[in-house]
Amino acid sequence: MNAPDQTAEPRLTSLSHGGGCGCKIAPGMLSEILKGTSSMPIPKELLVGIETADDAAVYQLNGEQALVATTDFFMPIVDDPHHFGRIAATNAISDVYAMGGRPIMALALVAMPIAVLSTQTIGRILEGGVSVCRDIGIPVAGGHTIDSVEAIYGLVALGLVHPRHVKRNADARPGDVLVLGKPVGVGVMSAALKKGLLGEASYAQMIATTTQLNTPGPDLAALPGVHALTDVTGFGLGGHALEMARGAGCDVRLDWAAVPLMAGVRALASQGFVTGASGRNWAGYGGDVALPASFAAEDQALLTDPQTSGGLLVSCAPSALDEVMAVFRRHGFDQAAVVGSIGQASEAPRLVVG
Repeated sequence: MNAPDQTAEPRLTSLSHGGGCGCKIAPGMLSEILKGTSSMPIPKELLVGIETADDAAVYQLNGEQALVATTDFFMPIVDDPHHFGRIAATNAISDVYAMGGRPIMALALVAMPIAVLSTQTIGRILEGGVSVCRDIGIPVAGGHTIDSVEAIYGLVALGLVHPRHVKRNADARPGDVLVLGKPVGVGVMSAALKKGLLGEASYAQMIATTTQLNTPGPDLAALPGVHALTDVTGFGLGGHALEMARGAGCDVRLDWAAVPLMAGVRALASQGFVTGASGRNWAGYGGDVALPASFAAEDQALLTDPQTSGGLLVSCAPSALDEVMAVFRRHGFDQAAVVGSIGQASEAPRLVVG
């Protein structure tokens, strides 16, 4: 079989029914799928499993080390192969950081339509992922490849963390403040890009945020005042804040006016550039989100907007806030902002947007 003509190849995003973390199965359906797995045996060494819908599994090796293990893969969110590889790798590795871990190695997961894409294009996707791993000094030590109808790429990412520094998404405490590390709007931008209507500056902004690794994670996890940590990805800011609420058994209050947004995304959302995952996310929240009566449709779209390689969401004691913000600034996250707080314990925890 002859290799495909690279000049005649389709846009990567045209091969995808959904791109980036917008490919995720909606939270409500995912819960239904996983309900039969609750009877699995859980060894005492498994510090974090599926019970908290966390970013990665954590398995204690000894008194000083725990293994952080995660995998993440998806279909193209952009057309440039190298950018796609970098975004997918960044997204996967950031789940290690979100548990407070430091990455040690990765394995590649590669599913490609080899009758449609050239070996050069596929190679550039893989090179993009390798470049991210090279930047942080870890190897891509293996992986697996298959022929597929749609282009899919991602990593298994492994890391190490001290058992005392593991941060779950379920341990927020009443009175905590919430800090978000990156602005919201990747899904909206990806929707505009897929229709060929995203400007050059906006595209550059999208690439910059989706390829920025959440390196503050380990330093944040080492702070005694940081109680819970997660990253905002496919379920949107609303969904991941709601997971935090349910895990802690407390209401979460979100100050929408304080949430950082990517430049221009509110206007794009108001023009209808919204992913299908946004609506699925809203349905999956199960009515546990309270919105103001005047909340605009474009703001609801951004609240539910699936983030690919989104920012860290930190729940910390007010006394630790200055340290938390200093960590973010030291790692180059200049748009990190206080976006809400943890309310009192509740038998029916909700996300309350104000």
